[in-house]
Amino acid sequence: MRAFREAIEAGDLDAAEALLAEDVVFTSPVVFKPYTGKPITAAILRAVAGVFEDFRYVREINDVSGRDHALVFTARVGDRTVEGCDFIHADDSGRIDQFTVMVRPLSGAQALAAAMGAQFERIASEARERSA
Repeated sequence: MRAFREAIEAGDLDAAEALLAEDVVFTSPVVFKPYTGKPITAAILRAVAGVFEDFRYVREINDVSGRDHALVFTARVGDRTVEGCDFIHADDSGRIDQFTVMVRPLSGAQALAAAMGAQFERIASEARERSA
C-alpha cells in the first residue's frame, strides 16, 4: 500500500490515519487480543512511531488484486534491532480494514512489548478522546 508507506516514511501520521477504515482490526505482535477501531489503531501507530528508532521499510509485496500488502521493515527499540512486517488488507473502498504486525527476534518483540506497555494508559486515553 504505497500511500500508507509514504505517509509513515514521511512521518505524516494524520495521512496514515486517514487511510484506516472506521472498523479496522489491528493485531499486535505482542498482545493476544486484537484491537478494533480507527481511534485505538491510530493511537497505537502514533505510540509506535515514538518507540521505533531508525524505522525504515525495506520491501513491499503486493498481491495482484491490490488488496493484500506486506511491508517489511527494520527498526530499533532501545538497543534491540527488530525486523518486522506490516500485513495490510484493504476493503472495497481502499481503506485499511485489517492491520497485522509481526516482529522478530523474540528479544526485540520483548523490548517492543515493554516500551509499548509503558505507554498503554496514554494510548488508551488518546483513543477515548478520538472516539468522543
